[in-house]
Amino acid sequence: MPSVRLRAVPGHGPEDVAVDSAGRVYTGLADGRLIRLPADDTDPVHEGPSRPGASPEVLAETGGRPLGIEIDQEGRLVVCDATHGLLRVDPGTGRLETLVAAGTPVGNAPLRLCNNAAVAGDGSIYFSDSTQRFPLPYWKADLLEHSGTGRLLRLGPDGRCDVVLGGLQFANGVALAADESYVVVAETGAYRLNRVWLTGPHAGQVDRLADNLPAFPDNLARGSDGLIWIAMGSPRNPVLDLLAPRSPALRRAVWALPESLQPKPANTAWVQAVDPDGRVVHDFQATVPGFSMVTGVREHGGTVWLGSLHGDSVAAFDLPIPTDPIG
Repeated sequence: MPSVRLRAVPGHGPEDVAVDSAGRVYTGLADGRLIRLPADDTDPVHEGPSRPGASPEVLAETGGRPLGIEIDQEGRLVVCDATHGLLRVDPGTGRLETLVAAGTPVGNAPLRLCNNAAVAGDGSIYFSDSTQRFPLPYWKADLLEHSGTGRLLRLGPDGRCDVVLGGLQFANGVALAADESYVVVAETGAYRLNRVWLTGPHAGQVDRLADNLPAFPDNLARGSDGLIWIAMGSPRNPVLDLLAPRSPALRRAVWALPESLQPKPANTAWVQAVDPDGRVVHDFQATVPGFSMVTGVREHGGTVWLGSLHGDSVAAFDLPIPTDPIG
């Protein structure tokens, strides 16, 4: 990974990141605040430990736990809140609108843990419902139990909400292809990216964009380069790999162990990017003092921004400039 710069946020756990056309960075904090970091030359991101610069703007407070953040065609924020469901926020006024409340029946189950989203050109919102079993603080329990109750949902422009794909092992990141011919959803507990075709000769079919990933995929985002960027939360854990095919009772027993004995995320920052054929184009990993467990990623104009469920900073690095081969 190229040199990483950290930028302090006024709180804990900036889980995801979004960037507007002016280069301003948006994130949500554990206390429910949605903030915007100014794109100001007098307050650059910097190398080394994070430090406060120009004051971030507090745009709104959800009263819950904002996770995935997207920007729609009108500049509004689409927010996946683990407590309250799918929300929309006007960053100018702070007005908050509930699009699909947590607990709302969708298909044969209620929306329980809204996690990440992607906004289509027609206004449709594709978003993940990670699990029917556990709230966000116990996300590791779902990985251990391997419940397979995650779903990919779609909220249409007419307000109708439907299930696009079910039976997922902790449904997480969501991204649309550049031409919106397919939507991708990450299965954190299965180390893969599922692709649901929306148009063309394969419409309605499901295949794998990427499988057997070397880490737990978290949030996804389509970059300005058209690639699908993957936040790699932590390398695969041998204990979890061993437990996956075992008895549910054994997996629950591990979950019942004291926190100090349970599997933990590694101290690393890691992102990948894949092309429409699932080929890895970028693979960046590093140990970054003060920053680890990447849960959000956003490439914008050659800069890659990172969010994390832990810590008090967002991070950024610049993509290497390609060099022409010699000879």
